[in-house]
Amino acid sequence: MAIKKVVVEGLAKLPAFCHAVAAGDFIFVSGTLGTKPGTMELVEGGTGPQTTQTMRHIEKILQSCGASLQDVVKVNVFLADINTFAEMNRAYLEVMGADPPARITVGRAELALGGAVEIDCVAYKPQS
Repeated sequence: MAIKKVVVEGLAKLPAFCHAVAAGDFIFVSGTLGTKPGTMELVEGGTGPQTTQTMRHIEKILQSCGASLQDVVKVNVFLADINTFAEMNRAYLEVMGADPPARITVGRAELALGGAVEIDCVAYKPQS
């Protein structure tokens, strides 16, 4: 099985990891924050806007791997404040649609850059 580390030009990232790793038919997307494109500055507005921005970054990462959000099979959501769950969920469903994949949401997490939300996921995209 070939393993490919993916770094997407134009998307900021911390230096300790790549945006994703494609391993065979699976794509493992690293924890992603709702930063402004190309910067390490969070978008304004808190959990909802950060969730939307995070999902758009993940969409771009998946596209660079030849996949889409429809190929996502598992999502992990980390919230700094679990009381913002409804706000995150609304923004998440606006992007993911009415038939979302498996997911867990964890609250009371201290996130990089003081983010309100961080999301990672696994996608399945057969290579044949």
